Amino acid sequence: MTVLKVDDLHPSVSDPVLTAMNFLNEITTRFPDAISFAPGAPYAPFLTDVDVAACLQRYLDHRGVPVATLLRYGPAAGEINDLIAGALAAEEGIQVPPEAIVVTVGCQEALFVTLRAIMAAPTDVLLAVDPCYVGLAGAASVLGIDVVGVPEAEDGVEATDVAAACAAVRRSGRRPRALYLVPDFANPSGSRLSLAARHRLLAVAEQEDLLLLEDNPYGFTSGDDALPVLKALDTRQRVVYLGTMSKVCAPGVRVGYAVADQRVLTASGSVGLLADRLTGIKSMITVNTSPVAQAIVGGMLLAGEALRSREQAAHYRANLAVLVAELAGNLPADVSWRAPDGGFFVTIRLPFPAGQELVEVCAREYGVLYTPMGNFYLAAPDDNRIRLSCSNLTAPEIVTGVDRLCQFIRDRR
Repeated sequence: MTVLKVDDLHPSVSDPVLTAMNFLNEITTRFPDAISFAPGAPYAPFLTDVDVAACLQRYLDHRGVPVATLLRYGPAAGEINDLIAGALAAEEGIQVPPEAIVVTVGCQEALFVTLRAIMAAPTDVLLAVDPCYVGLAGAASVLGIDVVGVPEAEDGVEATDVAAACAAVRRSGRRPRALYLVPDFANPSGSRLSLAARHRLLAVAEQEDLLLLEDNPYGFTSGDDALPVLKALDTRQRVVYLGTMSKVCAPGVRVGYAVADQRVLTASGSVGLLADRLTGIKSMITVNTSPVAQAIVGGMLLAGEALRSREQAAHYRANLAVLVAELAGNLPADVSWRAPDGGFFVTIRLPFPAGQELVEVCAREYGVLYTPMGNFYLAAPDDNRIRLSCSNLTAPEIVTGVDRLCQFIRDRR
């Protein structure tokens, strides 16, 4: 029998952050009767409304091609780039040609290929708002990229903190290359960047020669107070926009995309798009995004399904309102928490550490699940903070779940 020493494998395989998302899925499966505030999944009943056959036929009719076309290898850059470009222009104010878009296997692949393309040297450093999405930390770990956290401010991130982080990185002899952030209702904190802060951030990105990696899975939950995405405000091509169809279409199709309209100058003097370079990397990883999956999404877009679904957004806003009201009325007075304006998540700081071991206790003895936030931190973890997701629950489940969670908190104090 061949036995491999873990020390002979890439260091990332032992990084605890790589188990974070699997832990949530695994423990939810182990305790199916517990009310789960853990994963940030879309509301499952929305998926029953998706007529897959109709979506496929609508797309085939639009393209004028037979179904066999979907069973072949497709172009690495994608098949529905024009439909995504149209939706982005109409709904997000992002004006880019289809060739500036790369259709990926979920947003996670968009993140991977973008990081692999732009992080050129071992001394290149990625900045990220801290705490941040664990998928970013995991991707950086697998790719061997150093990540430096920028402390999260009340409304996301301050440009002055970004500038200070850039200066500190340069003093260490390294280059700050890009900043990853979720400007609208971030995972895990739910923070939102104000319009003024967005303009300040774009200015400091230009000043520091920094790319901005804008991840926007939750912006569609905004109401009438929706703010322009960074990419729509970007006049200097500083922003690479990372998008997903998982939240408003279906997570199972695994379709995401990167908008990379930055110009790339070669040694010979020719100029192309960053999207072309991302496509080359993607072709060596997944070859192409499933044409069948793209056709399903394309059929939904052709039917008028929006990147900012009003029906779904209303559901998530209503759920968030219920969660906030229940927490306000039931949490002990010495427990601090943050009520966001949108998105899927609320964070709570407990008067005791609440890591993975305690999640199992809470699920088994109280019938409710939460997400510990230790793995979301790039620097020192805050093991007393937890994240609650209200996206895949009904209002009565939220009420019952908060009651159980508050009983757990009272008993552990």
